Amino acid sequence: MSAPAGRARSLSVVVPVYRSRGTLNELHRRLENVLVPLVHDFEIVFVEDCGGDGSWETIRELVETHARVRGIRLSRNYGQHNALLCGIRAARFDIVVTLDDDLQNPPEEIPRLLRKLDEGYDVVYGTPEREQHGLFRNLASQVTKFVLQNAMGASIARRVSAFRAFRTHLRNAFVNYHGPYVSIDVLLTWGTTRFAYVVVAHDPRTVGASNYTMRKLITHALNMVTGFSTGPLQLASIIGFSFTLVGFLALAYVLGVYFVNGGSVPGFAFLASMIAIFAGAQLFALGIIGEYLSRMHFRSMDRPPYVVLDEAMADARAAGSQQDAVISPSKSAAGGPAGYASGP
Repeated sequence: MSAPAGRARSLSVVVPVYRSRGTLNELHRRLENVLVPLVHDFEIVFVEDCGGDGSWETIRELVETHARVRGIRLSRNYGQHNALLCGIRAARFDIVVTLDDDLQNPPEEIPRLLRKLDEGYDVVYGTPEREQHGLFRNLASQVTKFVLQNAMGASIARRVSAFRAFRTHLRNAFVNYHGPYVSIDVLLTWGTTRFAYVVVAHDPRTVGASNYTMRKLITHALNMVTGFSTGPLQLASIIGFSFTLVGFLALAYVLGVYFVNGGSVPGFAFLASMIAIFAGAQLFALGIIGEYLSRMHFRSMDRPPYVVLDEAMADARAAGSQQDAVISPSKSAAGGPAGYASGP
């Protein structure tokens, strides 16, 4: 279970929580069993994304009985990557590990990620050997990774997963990011190019059902490609150039018929189809431009990626013991939750 020089490091585990009351105790138990002999010090940060199923009460119970557990509750449901961004900004130790709350990412694989990180990388993904999802979820996931590859500009994007380990200092690259649309994996590329992956197990879900539908994954992919790249604008330019070329070819055809046959090109269908094609291309390009303008509008509103409602952590005077916890509300979190010191 131990890794070379592992006891010298400290680790923050960030877990976004959404309607996972039934798995939190087991997840905490397995994390403790792995981390106690592995690292010098650690914390487990549960970020409750306002699921409304009693997960926050379970997190509070864990905080009250375990000094290394911290809880953060968001004011409403912001999404997985926004919750991750909150937890990453709250992390106190030199390495961050993120994993899902559904036990599909085995905590026992964490040592493998850390060993790969020791080889000189800044980010290591735990790529599932075989994803335990349905057909449509797997298909949507592959589409999302394809889009992510273009947004990240890195080949590692096809190996991206929610199970990742990275050096905490990378958050300095996006410390000033306050947009409502968050992709942790894209933000990490702002701080490093040293990515790697290891193939890990991916267990089937035993409690509940996935909250990521195909529709949500496709929406997330569209948010990434329009929020973190200029690809769609370049596509609009290519479409505009292509249809301009088509227009010139059509004009050449019309002039050719006129000079050869001595008359114009007959038929309303030809004219109507050309108008419809050009109008469609123009509207498509305008729609892409409008999407970027809407994002600029939301950024100008300074809409935060998350707002922290409550925070639960062990009393500083009781560090290292199993005493009661202090539950305190946060004041605000426009760019980061109030009360602590940077979202895949």
